[in-house]
Amino acid sequence: MVERSVTVPPGVGLHARPASLLVQAAAGASISVTVARPDGDPVNARSILALLGLDVRGGERVVLRADGPGAEETLDRIARVVTAMPPADG
Repeated sequence: MVERSVTVPPGVGLHARPASLLVQAAAGASISVTVARPDGDPVNARSILALLGLDVRGGERVVLRADGPGAEETLDRIARVVTAMPPADG
């Protein structure tokens, strides 16, 4: 199991548009990817409803996890998507 802890950019949060970007990135992976709050249960990164249910705000950290061939590269790619999310007004 590979894990990355990333901070959602301030002013963003995982609301509908940023969550859909994360879902698209996870859907392109051939392995299972989960997202969790540091102290919470993981949810499927391919489920927009599950991601929205995390209620992650800008500036908060999330934990990405993947298991299988290419997990390192997959999480690197998804972490880049999360950290590059534009602010709600940008």
